Amino acid sequence: MKQPHILLIMLDQLRYDCIGYSGAYPVKTPNIDRLASEGMWFEHAYTPIPTCCPARQAFVNGRRPEAFGALWNFKNGLPVPALEPKEYAWPRELGKLSYRNVMLGKWDVHPQHSPLEYGYDFFVGLASYTEMTERKYPDVRFRAGYVGESNPIPLEDSQTHWLADQASGFIKELTAKGDPWYIQLNFSEPHLPCRPSEPFVSMYSPEEIPEWGGFRETFANKPYIQRQQLHSWQVDAFTWQDWAPIVARYYGMISQTDDAIGRVLRALDESGEAENTLVIFTADHGDMCGSHGMMDKHYILYDDVVKVPLIVKYPPLVPQGARCNSFISNMLDLPPTLLELTGAAIPSFFAGRSFAPLLAEEEVADWRPHIVTTYNGQQFGLYTQRMLRTKRWKYIWNTTDIDELYDMEQDPYELLNRIDDPSCKELVKQYRIWLYETLEAEGDGLVQNEWMRNQLLHNAIV
Repeated sequence: MKQPHILLIMLDQLRYDCIGYSGAYPVKTPNIDRLASEGMWFEHAYTPIPTCCPARQAFVNGRRPEAFGALWNFKNGLPVPALEPKEYAWPRELGKLSYRNVMLGKWDVHPQHSPLEYGYDFFVGLASYTEMTERKYPDVRFRAGYVGESNPIPLEDSQTHWLADQASGFIKELTAKGDPWYIQLNFSEPHLPCRPSEPFVSMYSPEEIPEWGGFRETFANKPYIQRQQLHSWQVDAFTWQDWAPIVARYYGMISQTDDAIGRVLRALDESGEAENTLVIFTADHGDMCGSHGMMDKHYILYDDVVKVPLIVKYPPLVPQGARCNSFISNMLDLPPTLLELTGAAIPSFFAGRSFAPLLAEEEVADWRPHIVTTYNGQQFGLYTQRMLRTKRWKYIWNTTDIDELYDMEQDPYELLNRIDDPSCKELVKQYRIWLYETLEAEGDGLVQNEWMRNQLLHNAIV
């Protein structure tokens, strides 16, 4: 098989259920839907951590972020380590195979060091876009804050479409040179605040936006910090009538980004290399956007923020319209998968594993039966959580508050905490053991001291 080109499209803060192909909510994403219909749609892909910087650092390095100190975003308050250039970065391995590596858009791997120090040959960041708009639209000011607003900048000069044009240019240029290429296209949308341009800011009427399934949260038997989030963001008095316009802009920003992605996919088709290009679409994490009454993505591990879209299209290997029901850790499993498909060596220290056999719809008897996601705190203070998710149940270890247990079949929106249900006692014991084993194996320092180990395994081992 010929060495593939790779186009990886990553969005920021995109919910799994806000892709039209998911069939969950009325968001229009025709280009992403087409990509899914031509490749494989993953029904159980999860982020290793629902925070921008550590998730992206984990992707570049291949290890769980806690293993190298990437606990939360380095640009919010308390200082925290970032992935240093001396650390392993798998794009360097592609460089050894003559790939030309391109990073476009949002970086968030290190506050000082650029992608050029991690194995990328070209980098076009969002600072270039800001310079353009300040020069061309000096009078544009945004005043609504995190709830978002209309963007007066025309669609052709929007950040989404400017970035898509950068990607399209690199596809044309690098294809003409004949070497294999890897283009990582990182949109910063639909991360709040959402500011879609016309026609997308008017595409969705707030009156027609359905409530999130998890909107009618009571916080009964839930950790205190969840209710506190409503006060921290000053949305404690919001009704659905207040949230609906915000969600409409979120939908609009997703559809606008989809339109930009359509440009990139057309450029790929025009290059003549679409059949030999491995196209991956995913997101670093999701967004609450009013679900459970909350803003952003912090201090919870609900599927709203930890379950992510993942699509892989690669005509020589992946059947059209395929669906994968296995658990995938997108940021940890993609690095070994890409290295295997390009013929590069896979390091033994990777936390994830290649899902290349799943792409070919092969049976993998020992594939993981559960998935683990972590969280460590952010701008409103430190707060450690660890989640273990099986097909039916989700267990969340909250180290400083009540734990959580949800029956995902009977309660898919995670409204009823079953942690005190006597009938679930043995299940919780087993899940704590599995969680400890995974965290220990993948280098999470939280369980590498006797106090936290004892807390997690208390009453779990007879």
